[in-house]
Amino acid sequence: MEINVKKVLLVMAIIFMISLLFLASGFYILVKSFVDSENKAKDSLAVINISGAIVGGEGGGAFGSMEATSDQIMAHINEAKDDESVKGILLRVNSPGGSSAASDAIYRELKKFRETGKPIVVSMGDAAASGGYYVSMAANKIYANPSTITGSIGVIMQFANLKELYNKIGIDYITIKSRKYKDLGNPDREMTAEEKEILQTMVKGVYQQFVDAVMEGRSMTEDRVKELADGRIYSGEQAKELGLVDELGTFYDAVDELAKMVGIEGKPNLIYYNKLSPIELLLGNFNKSLIKGLVNNLSIQTDNIKDKDLGFYYY
Repeated sequence: MEINVKKVLLVMAIIFMISLLFLASGFYILVKSFVDSENKAKDSLAVINISGAIVGGEGGGAFGSMEATSDQIMAHINEAKDDESVKGILLRVNSPGGSSAASDAIYRELKKFRETGKPIVVSMGDAAASGGYYVSMAANKIYANPSTITGSIGVIMQFANLKELYNKIGIDYITIKSRKYKDLGNPDREMTAEEKEILQTMVKGVYQQFVDAVMEGRSMTEDRVKELADGRIYSGEQAKELGLVDELGTFYDAVDELAKMVGIEGKPNLIYYNKLSPIELLLGNFNKSLIKGLVNNLSIQTDNIKDKDLGFYYY
């Protein structure tokens, strides 16, 4: 049996690199835990990131998740609420939106945090649109960069009609159901006008929840909100002019404002609740590159179903 020395060395090198990464990660977590315990005694500001698409559940998965998972974010909000050293939350939002239910859940937990008397300041990154804007409505004050993409106030729900495709490739889709609406959204047939009306009514209801949140968060009338809430996006500069955000500024401007609001003098102590460790960043970037490569190789260009589960509400 012939042994390929190059392959053996390559495997050994990969094992060594992975082991090194995990050792470095363990050391980072150990040091971070020590530093965090030291900082707990000081008056602090909690920094919570909402980065990536907002999704329900705990998320996770191989090579690290680059999504904003509602369960994890709500847990961090409650952790900050129960920590007496935390005087306020700096919410860093860099998200194009996502699940309506997950966005609403995060928004409600942020409102509970505010009920304790502790303030929230939002710092918008590249994007804080749709669900990213929705969660921002719980804040006392919102900062955006002039070029931030925000707004997109609205709801979308999509279904695919694959009837013609099934006919062409000879698939006979058989449905057995208890009542007539049980297969509403079935991709093997046309949607009836009555079914469309049912779904449109539901979408209008979820849209009204969004409108109500903006009315409360921005102290606007319903008519004014609906003038702006036609689904379009705005730059941070436009949003400032329209009253959708309070100030134009950076993350550090938002930090300074929150410190001022809670009476912290000098440089505030920041506790990063969900900041990724170096290994998570590395594996997360690897994961994104891997997925991007697969998508490019498969030439998936269908905008209507890209990154969406059909039949769900999205902000």
